[in-house]
Formats: sequence, structure tokens, C-alpha cells
Amino acid sequence: MNCLVDTSSWIHFLRHDGDAVVCERVRRILLSGLACWCPMVRLELWNGARGDREKAVLKEFQAELPELPIDEAVWQLSFETARRARAAGLTIPATDLLIASCARHHRAGLEHSDADLDRLSELVPE
Repeated sequence: MNCLVDTSSWIHFLRHDGDAVVCERVRRILLSGLACWCPMVRLELWNGARGDREKAVLKEFQAELPELPIDEAVWQLSFETARRARAAGLTIPATDLLIASCARHHRAGLEHSDADLDRLSELVPE
């Protein structure tokens, strides 16, 4: 099963001061050949890219990583998930709703280091 790596985990992996535990999780997923991303994660990473090294890694990722599409079905699942989260009293950033819905729609795991995604997973189990 593919594993969509969220921006929160990629940031730890890309930065010299990233959390070692998160870096190791991402490293293992990359080595397994199961790592993937989606357009929203790619946008977030390019938006925050620091320096030539991070930009070079992102270019390599673009050439190597499979990308899960965000199509109409993913958008509809995002809307439904947003309504369920709001009804449960949760305010989840739209980007996290979209990324989690993309992983869910494509039946991919979701590697992250994000409390909002933890809360969302309790509301919408895999």
C-alpha cells in the first residue's frame, strides 16, 4: 500500500534539525518504495523550500515520487469530512482535510507529524 507523506513529516526529513524519529519513519517509507505525495503537499513544500539543497531534493522527488491525483472524488470527500469535523466541534485546516481525503480516497497510508491529522483520524477512521 502506498503511503502519502504529509508536509509535516517531509519538513522534518528535509531540515537538518528535524525530529529524528519522524525522519527515520520517512526514510523507511522512501526505502520501501511506497512513499508518494499529492499536489497539495508538493505546493506546501515548494512554498516553504529553503535554499538550494531543499529545492534540489524537491526536484528529485518530482522526478521519482508517484503523485496521487486530487480529483473531484477527493474534493467531495474533503467537503464531507469538513462537515463531519465541524459537526464534531473540530476546526481542521482545509489543506489537512484535502491531504487526508486524498490518502483515504486512494487507500494510501498517511505518514504525518500533525496534531490536526491525529484528531481527524479519530473522527474518520481508516
